[in-house]
Amino acid sequence: MAPPARPIWTGQIRLALVALPVKLYSALDSKEKISFNQIHEPSKQRIRYEKVAPGVGAVDKDEIVKGYEYQKGRYVLFSDEEFEALKVDSKKTLDMVQFAPADTIDPIYFDKPYYALPDGKMADEPYRVVCEALKKTKTVGLGQITMRGRSYIAAVKPYEGGLVVETVHYGEEVRAAKSFFDEIPSGKLDADLIDLAEELINRKKAKFDPAKFEDEYAIALERLVKKKIERHGELVLDDQEEPSRDYGDNVVSLVDALKKSLAKKSPKVADDEDDAKPAPKRRAAAEKTKAAPRAKAPAKAAAKRAKK
Repeated sequence: MAPPARPIWTGQIRLALVALPVKLYSALDSKEKISFNQIHEPSKQRIRYEKVAPGVGAVDKDEIVKGYEYQKGRYVLFSDEEFEALKVDSKKTLDMVQFAPADTIDPIYFDKPYYALPDGKMADEPYRVVCEALKKTKTVGLGQITMRGRSYIAAVKPYEGGLVVETVHYGEEVRAAKSFFDEIPSGKLDADLIDLAEELINRKKAKFDPAKFEDEYAIALERLVKKKIERHGELVLDDQEEPSRDYGDNVVSLVDALKKSLAKKSPKVADDEDDAKPAPKRRAAAEKTKAAPRAKAPAKAAAKRAKK
């Protein structure tokens, strides 16, 4: 599949004095499968939105500028030319100023990925060199990039024979996990339960394959739209997929479920040695036990006769 006609960003990735011209394309397909419009039900007309100003009414798009509210109801206004004139050194350059081991960057900081392609034949060789060097050192190049009027931390990573530039959140953008997880109780856990949970996880362990997952909601939505069209707009509430099971009060906690699974997995502790024997041996022992009283009966009768 060929990349889109227009790149999102065009500039240079720099490694010291080496300048690598690249074009960035979004790695994500953000187009919606089905989109909806808001409709005025009585008239069946689409709702339209107008830009309006109080006391003025509808305004022309060309009359709209950006403003910053520095006091309640008071703004300073900015033109597009003023934003364009901002001097940002990294505006068209991603200068890799640091290289971090790939496994030292917490995944929560990564935001959006972009495919970076060499821009022009002269860029092919330095592109491949940088890609191979990052791969061999198992590092990620870090710098800053300016796109669409915003500055981002950017990570340059080797990926499937090429380079990916992924935007990275600033430290203040990520909420500290501690404030969320502080109330989770601590204490010693049952080692058997942990072992069983590990076993259950290992049974389903496999390499990630996104093709194994489907957007179930989107599929159901497409089915609903198709039926709606076929029925000329009639209400569609029947013939839908059976809803997922409502467990209600039957929800079993993870600990209870693991304990039950553990009890099923563990062999029953025998009250005596016979209970622990395999079935054929138990049957043989039972037959021997039943036969024993019959063998002792004549001896007891002979003893009584001798006394008489």
